[in-house]
Parts: sequence; C-alpha cells; structure tokens
Amino acid sequence: LKNTINIMVDQLNSFASEVTRVAREVGTEGRLGGQADVKGVGGTWKDLTDSVNFMAGNLTSQVRNIAAVTTAVAKGDLSKKITVDARGEILELKNTINTMVDQLSSFASEVTRVAREVGTEGKLGGQADVKGVAGTWKDLTDSVNFMAGNLTAQVRNIAEVSTAIAKGDLSKKITVDVKGEILELKNTINTMVDQLNSFASEVTRVAREVGTEGRLGGQADVKGVAGTWKDLTDSVNFMAGNLTAQVRNIAEVSTA
Repeated sequence: LKNTINIMVDQLNSFASEVTRVAREVGTEGRLGGQADVKGVGGTWKDLTDSVNFMAGNLTSQVRNIAAVTTAVAKGDLSKKITVDARGEILELKNTINTMVDQLSSFASEVTRVAREVGTEGKLGGQADVKGVAGTWKDLTDSVNFMAGNLTAQVRNIAEVSTAIAKGDLSKKITVDVKGEILELKNTINTMVDQLNSFASEVTRVAREVGTEGRLGGQADVKGVAGTWKDLTDSVNFMAGNLTAQVRNIAEVSTA
C-alpha cells in the first residue's frame, strides 16, 4: 500500500508538473506545440493528460493557421483562408478573418479593375463596387470612385469641346471643375477656342467688307495668335491689302 500510494504521489506530481508546464508555455509564454508527458498513468489520469494535450494541440493548430493567414494578408497575399476546425469564439474569429480576406480580395479586385479600365484601356465611367466594406476600406473605395468619376467627367468634357472644334462649332468651352495639369489643359483649350473665334470673326469681317460691301482697306486683327494661325491672318491681310491697292489704282486710272 505504501508503495502504491508513493507511486500515486509521484504520478500526481508528474501530472501536475506537466500540466502546469504546458499551461504556462501555451497560456502565458505563447510557446505553442507543447505536450504533457506523464509516464505510467492510466485511467482518469491518462484521460486528463490526453484532454490537456488535445486542448494544447487544438489551440496550437488554430493559432498557427490564423497566424499563417494574417501574415499572408500583411504580405499582400489574399489567396489564403483559415481552414482549421474551430468552435465558439475561435470560430467567430475564424469567420471574421475569412470575411476580412474576402472583402480585401474584392476591394483589391475592384480597384485593379477600375484602374485598368480607366488608366490602361481608356474605358471611362467605371466604378468600384465592394460589398460590405466600412470604415477605411469604404473611404478608400469612395476615393477611387471619386477619382474615376472626376477623371471621366473631365475627359468627356474635353473630348466634347475638341469634337465640336473639329466640326467647326466654336460655341463650346470646357466648364468642368479641374485642378493642376488638367486645369492647364482646360485653360489652353479654352484660350484656343477664343483665338479661333477671334480668327474666324475677323476673317469673316474682312471678307464681308471687301468681298460683299466693297469697303476696301480692312485688316484682320487677331490678338495672341502664332504659328499657322498668324500665317493665315497675315495671308488674309496681304490678300485684302493687295486687292485694296489694285482696285484703288485701277479706280484712280479710270477716274483720270
């Protein structure tokens, strides 16, 4: 009996020591993978040891799977999900992280699609549609959509005015609100429209005065033009001046 009791005390000490060690390693020190090793126990003590080891093993696999997925997300790899079997609050955490991965995948996919359509393919009007996001992710989605919408409105307005100019309609100007380099482009095109209007108006006036009303001596005055537009203005003025000199000379001789 003495020996039996002493062996029992040794086994209980070993059991308590091992369970305490595993609990400390897993629960306090965060060292996963530990297992209780109690020699010679049977029955309830073996069942308790197995239960502790099962709990420690379960927790180890759950935490390591969660860590692997969150590490992958932090590195930009959204292909992994938590697959370990879990229950209770660990299951809630698993579902939360897996939902987060789905939302991040959807966010990345939609932003990539809109960026590709607008920036590479030139397909304007696209918007990112990310279901269920909130907070910073919703703010980022809204920012991408605002940028895409802004760019769409700007490019379409510029295209509308440019198309009108190409068709000889100088009544349109770029009105969309813009900043930075797009503002410089807006101002350049609107200035061009003003100069083309001035050029067309002056050439029409000189042509009407000289060709229809018979009023000689008129000259086109187009402010700020250069290059081809200045050459055309000079050509019209040269033609009008030439015609004026010729007609007046003929009239002078005829009168004499």
